[in-house]
Amino acid sequence: MRYVAAYLLAVLGGNAAPKAADLEKILGSVGIEADSERLNKVISQLNGKSIDEVIAQGREKLSSMPAGGAAPAAAAAGGAAPAAEEKKEAKKEEKKEESESEDDDMGFALFD
Repeated sequence: MRYVAAYLLAVLGGNAAPKAADLEKILGSVGIEADSERLNKVISQLNGKSIDEVIAQGREKLSSMPAGGAAPAAAAAGGAAPAAEEKKEAKKEEKKEESESEDDDMGFALFD
């Protein structure tokens, strides 16, 4: 991802066809050592392509992927979901109470 991000930064900066040295300079400015093999692969894959088109193709691929998690399973369970929510709320309340008492035990507050 960092190599793609560096490539995009170079293109946004006005360099239509960034070279490996350009990307190494960008990555080096934030303390990242570039792997020349990966860097050259990114350059070869993106060279000559419109970044706008590449992003549009990526959006199409992402839109076809399911974004759900355990929601259908929870809905199928029916009445189990409200009980689980009540347990979560009870745990949150317990954690809040514990954090307040921990501050009292230490004898000082964070911002004192």
